[in-house]
Amino acid sequence: MTRRREFLHRTAAFGFTAALARAQSQPGSSHALVPPADGKKIPVAFALSEGAVMIDFAGPWEVFQDVRFPDKLAAFELFTVAETTQPIRASAGMRITPDYSFDTAPLPKVIIIPAQRGNAAMLEWIRGKSRTADITASVCTGAFVLAKTGLLAGKSATTHHGAYQQFATQFPDVRIVRGARFVDEGNLASSGGLSSGIDLALHIVERYFGRDVAARTADQMEYQGLGWTDPGANRKYDVAPKSSR
Repeated sequence: MTRRREFLHRTAAFGFTAALARAQSQPGSSHALVPPADGKKIPVAFALSEGAVMIDFAGPWEVFQDVRFPDKLAAFELFTVAETTQPIRASAGMRITPDYSFDTAPLPKVIIIPAQRGNAAMLEWIRGKSRTADITASVCTGAFVLAKTGLLAGKSATTHHGAYQQFATQFPDVRIVRGARFVDEGNLASSGGLSSGIDLALHIVERYFGRDVAARTADQMEYQGLGWTDPGANRKYDVAPKSSR
């Protein structure tokens, strides 16, 4: 535990410039993402519809909001987007008023798709904005929404362990990865259920700014999980398919 705490604290004084310089060479950042050279915040869109699961978007939201540097107030600009700006009901009935509609939202560099009902307007928006986004990522059964766009065809993905078989049946052109905290396909990514979205968000932070910054963010959150450093850490959920199809 002492060694882990030392690892998390050893670069507490690092600024944005140092983090950017190190990002390309950090472990796990073979698909490094490049932050804006002018130091502008990276826009992150949380695509929402009725029934959006709270932890699926609140967990990653907390991760991105906690990435801060001594010389930069915040690294990410976060906003919610939906078909309209009329209030929606998230899981357990929480009322959320989206910041933007799909027609008015700024161009995102990161798109987060939680588990939710989804709709045709959302699928169209995700398809279009993913062309210019750095990464489009689903959390939990948000993978079903992402797969419906067709963007995952021929690629790998994961989802909640209770939905492996349904996903494999519904999307036979996507290779389901069982037992993974997240799957990174470059400009597309997916996480397992619920809290796995925190690991995926930390991984995205690592891709932009390196492992030291991601570790410092996890420490700020008092987050003890290390699934973001080892996407296979959830192997107890490596559920075998019910059939051999």
